[in-house]
Amino acid sequence: MTEIRLTTLSHGGGCGCKIAPAVLSRILAELPLPSRFPNLLVGTDSSDDAAVYRLNEQQAIVATTDFFMPIVDDPHDFGRIAATNALSDVYAMGGKPIMALAVVGMPVDKLPVSTVRRILAGGASVCEAAGIPLAGGHSIDAPEPIYGLVALGLVHPDKVKRNDRARPGDVLILGKPLGVGILSAALKKGELDDAGYARMIEHTTRLNSVGSTLGELDGVHAMTDVTGFGLLGHLLEICRGSNLGADIAFRDIPLIDVAADLAGRGYATGAANRNWDSYGPSVEIGEGLSEWQRKLLCDPQTSGGLLVACEPGSAAEVMALFHQQGFGYAGQIGRMREGTCVVRVVD
Repeated sequence: MTEIRLTTLSHGGGCGCKIAPAVLSRILAELPLPSRFPNLLVGTDSSDDAAVYRLNEQQAIVATTDFFMPIVDDPHDFGRIAATNALSDVYAMGGKPIMALAVVGMPVDKLPVSTVRRILAGGASVCEAAGIPLAGGHSIDAPEPIYGLVALGLVHPDKVKRNDRARPGDVLILGKPLGVGILSAALKKGELDDAGYARMIEHTTRLNSVGSTLGELDGVHAMTDVTGFGLLGHLLEICRGSNLGADIAFRDIPLIDVAADLAGRGYATGAANRNWDSYGPSVEIGEGLSEWQRKLLCDPQTSGGLLVACEPGSAAEVMALFHQQGFGYAGQIGRMREGTCVVRVVD
């Protein structure tokens, strides 16, 4: 078999594959909550990044799974991105990964064994960088390429960082710049240059391991990672879970410069439109903002940054930790406030 573009084998890519927020809410609406399990500290009730189950007074296990279809054509990069994205859910809870299992679905009649092997090798390299074993997994013959991880981690029960514990006045800090979805749209059309691709790989393969350190800070009240629902979608989950509103300033939001340029030229993903259709009524966009800026706020991020809500007195320490661990783009983007669960965006 000859090498083929992975992105031509799937109808979507990366976290843009996620079911739209409104549709997902309807699907999950009537599922029973697992309330009879007192050691289940985080379940399905808060739309959080991972489940957390208390093992004893000192330890809780963090469990999550995340997988998607190719966002890039290079098999090794696809594996790296998918694994980095999956481990992020553990870090977003303030946990430290301890082990992972691979989730693999491949069209074996279309892809050579060497390509599948390179995807798995990319994922394994990320687990090695995170200091954990890739200890097994499960594979199926599927019509589209799918790869990801089941990720397991540990956290102290008192240090779990949920997404529904923000407080009025908390400062909002975003760890990575937005724009991955825009870059993926350009890539799929064959119009992303080498510099743009390098930026994409730089951000999507950077482990959010700073989350384990942030989990130790009492001043960090809530944390999540920004993925398929875009910045606005995941911020709204914090708002709704915490029964608060939020104010953010577009000028303070870190952006991948290449993506901002592409967005201004009209590049966008279908998932950004689906996201807006799901939660647009809960967002107030300032008059000075253009359509491309709104779409960037809804842009589905694959392996996106951590979004932290912390008390003002801890903001400098949180920013310092981000910068010390290589997240030079991290920035303060707004604050939580009392009132209705609406995100207000100003220029």
